[in-house]
Amino acid sequence: MSALGVEASPVSTSSLRPMREGDLDAVMAIEQRAYPFPWTRGIFKDCLKAGYPSWVLTEHGLVIGYGLLSIAADEAHVLNICIAPERQGRGLGRYLLRALVKIARDLRVQRVFLEVRPSNPGAITLYHSEGFNEIGRRPRYYPARDGREDALVMAIELVADDITTMPPL
Repeated sequence: MSALGVEASPVSTSSLRPMREGDLDAVMAIEQRAYPFPWTRGIFKDCLKAGYPSWVLTEHGLVIGYGLLSIAADEAHVLNICIAPERQGRGLGRYLLRALVKIARDLRVQRVFLEVRPSNPGAITLYHSEGFNEIGRRPRYYPARDGREDALVMAIELVADDITTMPPL
């Protein structure tokens, strides 16, 4: 188990720690490689300034991924989660997602939301396999080469650890 209480990272030399402003050059380099329409440095800085739970995944001291949450009342929203493209496909995204959900659970969040592009089947598969369900669609949410792309809205309900089965209806 890691310091966050999630299973060990798939790569023994990687670890999670809170994101700092000094990480933004590395974060931006990954963001720009991973997305055709990346977040700006200002968005990341605003998230840090607002105190949003923001984490980096490092390997040998180098940032290889990151995740950010916003939390309000009993709900959390995964704002951004990304693994460097050259490090994808090794279970690191799953590890990072589980860590973010664990952080939300520890903060007594009852549900976690996220948006994902319908054109990102790998992410959709990951989210479904971790218990997220599609609950809606945001029309024209993301910028796209030919205009705008919808977002699938997904959510997971976090139940108390002592519930092992759902109660009967």
